[in-house]
Amino acid sequence: MNIINNIQELKRNLKSISGTVGFVPTMGALHEGHISLIKQARVENDIVVVSIFVNPTQFLAGEDLDKYPSKMLADEKICKLAGVDFLFTPNINTMYSEDEVLIKAPNLRSYTLEGERRPGHFDGVLQVVCKLFNIVNPTNAYFGKKDAQQLSLIKQMVDNLYMDINIVECEIIREADGLAMSSRNVYLSKEQREESLKISKSLKVATKQIMSGNLVCEDIIKTMENTLENIDIEYIAIVNRKFDKIDTIELKNTMILVAVKIGNTRLIDNIWV
Repeated sequence: MNIINNIQELKRNLKSISGTVGFVPTMGALHEGHISLIKQARVENDIVVVSIFVNPTQFLAGEDLDKYPSKMLADEKICKLAGVDFLFTPNINTMYSEDEVLIKAPNLRSYTLEGERRPGHFDGVLQVVCKLFNIVNPTNAYFGKKDAQQLSLIKQMVDNLYMDINIVECEIIREADGLAMSSRNVYLSKEQREESLKISKSLKVATKQIMSGNLVCEDIIKTMENTLENIDIEYIAIVNRKFDKIDTIELKNTMILVAVKIGNTRLIDNIWV
C-alpha cells in the first residue's frame, strides 16, 4: 500500500495504472462501516483508493472539529489489511487555499433536516468531495446510506456537474446491539450507549407498523417519539427519495430519518423502506 499526501504524486501514480478505480473518502477513525465500503470497492475495482481528511469546512462553530477522533496508525493498518492500494492523507494546506472557488449546495434540499440544523454544512461536504473526485478521478465512489442526505446531494452534484463517476450506495453497518456504526460512538458513556439503542429500536418499531399495514406517517412518527422517550430528539422525518415530505409511506421510495443528541453526542440513523 502506498501512503501519499501530495496531490500531484497521487495523480501521477493513478495515471500510470490502467483499470477501474474504486474510491472511499473518509475522515478517518475507521470502523466496520468504513471497512465494508473498502471491501466492496476491493471486489468491484482493479485499484482502490481511500482518503483520510478531516474536512474543516463542513464543521460549524462549536462542533467537534478539534475533538474529532484521530487514529491514523490504526487506520493505516486497517487499510493495508483490507487491500487498499493508495491511502491519500492530505493536510488542510494541501486541500485549501485562502481565496477559493466555492461549491454551493442546492437551497431546497440542503437546508432541511441536517442542513437546517447545520447551515452551510453541505456546502463544505460538496466542496471537499468535488476536490477529491477531481484528484482521484474514480470509476466508482462508495458512500454509506447512514448519511442519506449527504449521499443524495453528492449524487445530485455528480449529475449536475456532469461527472463521469458511478456513486455506489452501501448499506448501513450496525453493532451487534443494533447501534449504527459511527466514529462518534466513542464519545458515549456506558449509560449513554445503552440509551442510544432506542434509536435503532424506534426504526424497528416503525418497520413493524409498516409491515402490519399502517402507512400513515403521522402515526409512525408518534410511535417513534414514544420509543425515544427522554432522548433529545432533533428530528424524525419521513420523506421520499427526493427528500420531499410525505404523509403516507410510499413503498420502495421512502426514507425514515432520525437525529438525536445523547449528552453532547449527536447521532443519526435511518431506514430505507
